[in-house]
Amino acid sequence: MSQHRIVFLDAETLGLASLDSKGLTENFTDSTKDGLSEGLLEAQANSIDADVTIFDNTAPSEVKERIRHASVILVNKVVLNADTLSAANSLKYIGVTATGMNNIDLDYCNANGIEVRNVTAYGTDSVAQHTLTLLLNVATRFVQYQHDVHAGKWSASPHFCLSSHPVVELAGKHAVIVGHGELGKRVEVLLKALGMRVSIAARPGKKEDTRPSLSSLLPHADVVTLHCPLTDDTNQLIDANALSLMKPSCFLINTARGGLVDEHALLNALMSKQLGGAGLDVLSVEPPPEDHILLKANLPNLIISPHNAWIGVNARQTLLDKTVEQLKAFIADRGNA
Repeated sequence: MSQHRIVFLDAETLGLASLDSKGLTENFTDSTKDGLSEGLLEAQANSIDADVTIFDNTAPSEVKERIRHASVILVNKVVLNADTLSAANSLKYIGVTATGMNNIDLDYCNANGIEVRNVTAYGTDSVAQHTLTLLLNVATRFVQYQHDVHAGKWSASPHFCLSSHPVVELAGKHAVIVGHGELGKRVEVLLKALGMRVSIAARPGKKEDTRPSLSSLLPHADVVTLHCPLTDDTNQLIDANALSLMKPSCFLINTARGGLVDEHALLNALMSKQLGGAGLDVLSVEPPPEDHILLKANLPNLIISPHNAWIGVNARQTLLDKTVEQLKAFIADRGNA
């Protein structure tokens, strides 16, 4: 039996078929097998001694059985709580194919000697580009104008153009960024390239942060864009009170985590025109139910994309490569212990 049993619970989230997966197949699996299909794959003799099972998707009811004999779990969004992880007595390592780790019970892992590694800065350009896309679409009312064109309104217009939806020019406007890591810094560069003035809010919950508080910046913001992790300090950071501080013309952009925003409060603010518009790539429940309040609302000042800011091909390739390199380093360092 191989020394390491590696289980990838939701490989389909990476879209492996569109990536160069040699790093995975050559290091851990028999390259003559289909490394992208579900099933047990035997390791090459000249690579790391491991069995790898790759599942496209894993339902909650399937997790315990699939990880029972695993020493390594690779996972994107499957929830691994204490009850589930208790079934994996041989588990030494969890590789998260994402930056966010809120689906992992980190306290349980720390108490049981399970190393957890995520991947940061893999999708900076992809997410920053998507952030700008959402903002530009909200500011230019692009989606509404597209609907008008397809509905024949331009063809029926007595004038050469349509101008029924107001367009906001972003140059000279004030943007507030929450979360100033590599991604926040990249977004800052793009916003400044548009001629915007940018302020960075203090990290929520970090008392020693001397930057201006978010609450002090909100009344002066024309755009608020979120790039911080979801933690106890940031859960529903944008709530009814925060929204009440914003200008009626302000735009909210969220490409981070859905839980950063109180969605009921956001809906009320958009419907009452307390907020100018919002562009969201994330919701609090994903995939969202068909009757999710923001999906049902069908508001002209709300754009929602399906959590795909990160899916640029280069971003996903970098994510896969870093995941494999981190796992190899772990096994070389102490995975054989």
